[in-house]
This record gives sequence, structure tokens and C-alpha cells, in this order.
Amino acid sequence: MSRMRTWAVVLLSVAGLGLAGCGSSGGSATSTTSGGSSTSGSGAATTSTTSAAPSTIAPIPAADLSPAGTAGTAPTVVVPAGTPPTSLESADLIVGTGAEAKDGDTVEVQYVLATYSSGKVIQSSWTGQPFSFTLGAGQVIEGWDKGVVGMKVGGRRELIIPPSLGYGDESPGTGIAANDTLVFVIDLLKVG
Repeated sequence: MSRMRTWAVVLLSVAGLGLAGCGSSGGSATSTTSGGSSTSGSGAATTSTTSAAPSTIAPIPAADLSPAGTAGTAPTVVVPAGTPPTSLESADLIVGTGAEAKDGDTVEVQYVLATYSSGKVIQSSWTGQPFSFTLGAGQVIEGWDKGVVGMKVGGRRELIIPPSLGYGDESPGTGIAANDTLVFVIDLLKVG
């Protein structure tokens, strides 16, 4: 599936949920650059991933982590300053205790997306309905298919996704530049 088609799948799915645009998101999700300050709720962040996660995923440096926030509320996303990473980075901001997501599972998530190019949040499912997809089926960008594996229900994971696992040299829409690095904070609600 091409990157543009993958983006179209996500947009079409999200459009049905009232989240069609990539413009500034509403709701309580916010973004700051690493020079700003932003706090939200409590919770311990960890840069370790579960054993089910692919070994090619690097931990997000502690200085670049978004705040853990509180489960059940929209997270704050911090776009790190400096040069974006060239490989997938991941950190569990809140470790879930429910069922673990694996390839082939249908998962339901809430997410917030910020980009390195804009330095701010450009999309959030928290302004509408949760988003569902089949993990590992190519319905979403490769960074999600790799990065959501191993999450547990009730968990919150931050993913920093390089262009090679995102949309590459194509700009799929407003707010996402060609060769953009994406910063997602994803809450896993259900595994089916």
C-alpha cells in the first residue's frame, strides 16, 4: 500500500469520525517545543518497551518525552527541539495493565499528532471518536503498525516516527510537510 493511500485510509476513517482536517486540533490536547513548559496530570514515564515490540525501536531520550498526563484525558504533546531522529523511537508514558496488542488484533485508540515541521498539534481523535484499525495489516503508517505492538490496554505510548515509517517525501495534507517527522501520543482503549 502506498504512503499516500495509507494516509487516505487514515483520513477517510478519521473523516467519518469528524476529524477530517489536519488543521489545528480542538480539545485539550496541546503542544509546546522543548523550551516551553507544559504539565498535565500525573503518571510515570518509562522509555522501555515490551518484549513484543520490534528490536529496531529506540527509546525516546528522557529530555524529549511528552508529559505522561492522566489516562482518560487528552495528552499534551511536546515536539522535541533539535534534529529529529532517523529511526522509530518509543516510550510508554503510562503502562497499561490490560490485554496486549499484537499483529492481527483490531485495536481502538485515541491519539494526538504533532509534527516537527509545525512544532504543534495538527490532529487529535480526542475531539471526536476513537480510531480503530487492524494492527499489522497496513491500514495505517508503518510507524503505527510497528509502534503500537506490545501496548497494553490502559496504556499511553509516545511514538516519534521518521519519514521512512510515516509519509516519506509526500505531503499528505496540511500540517505535514514532505519528509516530516511525526510525534504521536496514543492511548490504547481496546484490543479485539
